[in-house]
Amino acid sequence: MIAGLRSSSASAADAGANGPVRIGRRSSAPSQPGKPMHIVLFGAGHVGHALVTLLGMLPCVVQWVDERDELFPDEVPANVQVEATDTPDAIVDSVPAGAYFLVMTHNHALDFTLATRIMRRRDFTYFGMIGSKTKRVKFERRLIERGVEPERLAQMTCPIGVAGIIDKAPHAIALAVCAELLQVRTREAARAAFDASANANLSASSHGVTANV
Repeated sequence: MIAGLRSSSASAADAGANGPVRIGRRSSAPSQPGKPMHIVLFGAGHVGHALVTLLGMLPCVVQWVDERDELFPDEVPANVQVEATDTPDAIVDSVPAGAYFLVMTHNHALDFTLATRIMRRRDFTYFGMIGSKTKRVKFERRLIERGVEPERLAQMTCPIGVAGIIDKAPHAIALAVCAELLQVRTREAARAAFDASANANLSASSHGVTANV
């Protein structure tokens, strides 16, 4: 143990010669990529409940929507807003651009109605729906019949969640979905940062050309 500690101290001393050394935890306030996600969750079943518990600890605001008011718990995380409504599909049009849509209702017909409404929008960041590959194939065919361009069907994620998790327990599905949401958020933040950098470089180049002229 002592030898190990000495080796660690020596490494710290060597590193200190090249710059400051931080001992212990890497950071007390790790940076968060991008702005909070605006998530619209349709469905207050077992998976919805498990998902809301996890989303309460993530950088997001959540609209939790279902027709069945009695299924919502008495208390929800501070970043979750419960919306019990007889017309859940109408909410699709009211949310801001860049939203993350999650569809996991108790009713396949409602799932399709929501999918159709969501795919009419072209400004969402993510659309995921719980279901099997068979469900996806059926929905794709019907969405094309409703006028959705075949090339846009890739914007619908179904089955939902990161690949490789076969456990179908509600909390396992919820974990897989949260992991996928964070992956998407990270990619969007990286894309936004790249675009901002490219625009800044383009602006600087334009000013340089103008000055030379």
